[in-house]
Amino acid sequence: QVQLAESGGGSVQDGGSLRLSCEYSGDTDGSYSMGWFRQVPDTEREGVAAIDTIGRTFYADSVKGRFTISRDNVKNTLYLQMNSLKPEDTATYYCAADLAWTPLLVGTAKYRGQGAQVTVSS
Repeated sequence: QVQLAESGGGSVQDGGSLRLSCEYSGDTDGSYSMGWFRQVPDTEREGVAAIDTIGRTFYADSVKGRFTISRDNVKNTLYLQMNSLKPEDTATYYCAADLAWTPLLVGTAKYRGQGAQVTVSS
């Protein structure tokens, strides 16, 4: 079992920045890939970014060049630095963990947090 807890959501204006954090605990022996996905009500989940155990990363085309994912395995924390935010980035962002890679890319990871709301106003 893996427990995930997001923090850092909020409201910003178009072009602003936010950093999401996700503290993870439980059966975390460094073997889990981790990521972020987002969801707007009545729409499908979108995998935003993912990072594996050796630091390889994935980004959705919609966030490339603006978002950066990183992890600190000493602090057991996953981060998502979001710059140049746009109104279309408004969503609930979820931290996720899985032993497999693909579920992180499509928002179906085995473990996920409760979500953090990000609102970007124009």
